Amino acid sequence: MDGIHDLGGKHGYGKVDRQAGAPTFAAIWEAKVFAIMMATGAAGAWKNSDQFRHFVEKIEPAAYLSHGYYGRWLGGAETALVEAGLIESEQLSARVEQLGGSGGDLIAARPQLRGQSINRETPSVSRARTAQRDVDAGLFSVGDAVLTSSEVKPGHTRLPAYARNKVGEIVTIHGGWVYPDSNAHGLGEQPKQLYTVKFASSELWGETSQYAEANVSVYLDLFEPYLQSDSVNEC
Repeated sequence: MDGIHDLGGKHGYGKVDRQAGAPTFAAIWEAKVFAIMMATGAAGAWKNSDQFRHFVEKIEPAAYLSHGYYGRWLGGAETALVEAGLIESEQLSARVEQLGGSGGDLIAARPQLRGQSINRETPSVSRARTAQRDVDAGLFSVGDAVLTSSEVKPGHTRLPAYARNKVGEIVTIHGGWVYPDSNAHGLGEQPKQLYTVKFASSELWGETSQYAEANVSVYLDLFEPYLQSDSVNEC
């Protein structure tokens, strides 16, 4: 889906601060949110990491930018609880006010109304230790030129906006993996072939970008449904 979470390639946000050596939790509340996230999963509010990522994607954009990493998780957990019918938004708001919050505070969670979710079926819970699965041979080989999809999906996807409708080259074939676009919405794992695709920075951001001048390449792991053969560049 297109949303504030898809920040890759967008200007104005500065360099990524990696904070090497920083503690896992900067404050005790972050550790509590981690525990809440795990508990909501155990309670059945979400069934896989793809689904939880989509809950985080749906939070209020201003909250996404200002609440920090674990603040986003909290908003995602609240959305998951409400959409699963385990708690009502009014109950959450009442509890926040009991703990000293204000009705005018920024609320991150934006749960969909009952029946408005993309799919209300209960996602299956896989017991596999990894997301890798057996699938038939893929459509592409190493060295193939491919064109990424320009489609904008209403739900979860792992194809970033800056890499849509771009030409790249298959450099690695990873075999079958759980398809996040279906798994996030209770539509099953539907495993697909996964490839590493190499893009020239000039293809992504234009010939005049600073990255193009530095001859930088970008490598993305992309699923087969995002790709089609680019016959022009294969001639």
